[in-house]
Amino acid sequence: MKTTSVTTADLGASVLSVPPLARDAQGVPNKTENRRQVDWLRSGGVTTYLYGGNANLYNFGVMDFGRLLDMLEEIAPADGWMIPSIGADFGKAADQAAILRERAFPTAMVLPLSFPATPAGLASGFAKLADIMGRPLIAYIKNNGFMEAADIARLFRDGAISALKYAVIRPEPKDDPYLAAILEAVGSGERIVSGIGERPAIDHMEMGLTAFTSGSVCVAPHLSTAILKAGREGRFADARAIRESFLPLEDLRDAHSPIRVLHEAVRLAGICDTGPIGDFLTNLDGAERLEAITKAARELKSKCQGAAAAATPLRSASA
Repeated sequence: MKTTSVTTADLGASVLSVPPLARDAQGVPNKTENRRQVDWLRSGGVTTYLYGGNANLYNFGVMDFGRLLDMLEEIAPADGWMIPSIGADFGKAADQAAILRERAFPTAMVLPLSFPATPAGLASGFAKLADIMGRPLIAYIKNNGFMEAADIARLFRDGAISALKYAVIRPEPKDDPYLAAILEAVGSGERIVSGIGERPAIDHMEMGLTAFTSGSVCVAPHLSTAILKAGREGRFADARAIRESFLPLEDLRDAHSPIRVLHEAVRLAGICDTGPIGDFLTNLDGAERLEAITKAARELKSKCQGAAAAATPLRSASA
């Protein structure tokens, strides 16, 4: 498992997968099933595994956090980069950061808290959390104006954050004054990753962001890796053509909940048994809805397998 400090090369070396957390019938993380998910991702060139919203870590307790970290260490490939998430509230994040200080994980992502919080308060809180953990963190921005661009740049300069996951949804991703202000303040996009999956990722890479996070990569890692590779090589038309395969599942995620649809899609595609989704959320039901998810997930996985079989094995951007 990667234990060294986070570099710009690390951020661009792989799609940053954001998997669901497979749990057993009692809701306990299931090592066997989570390893099956990681192995499938690794077969498609994905070496970065970010456990956050799709894993429902917003609702994961501090008392069980150490056991979750144990599992992530155990299922990590030798070249795998495991990124746990902390928070979203400051008190919980501080307790988790203290646990992480004694572990080998090189960073953690701070889940975004929109209330009660202010931009200036978040900036000072991030600095405190990084000091508690003893390592830079990953910031996650989902809302316009979450933190001031100047404060984000300062957190980078001070070593409080090593990367930023940017996930503010826009009708036109390139028409984004907030992202433009962040890029200007920070100076480049080499430590900023697009955080909303394949749909806006190509536009964001054209704007200079270094890579992207994805949930649907958990179904089709070979294809998602191919999008990243094409984007980093400037073959944006090729990247957009590959992205078309993801849109049916992404449309369902947008319509019914990105977290809950992905949780079922991974199971229904036969990748691993994700089990119950965790507290404060419920697994999706409804025969018609589940049938649509099954169709989209299995078709996407089939296209991924076809692409892998038809060509020399797709490699990650670092290969």
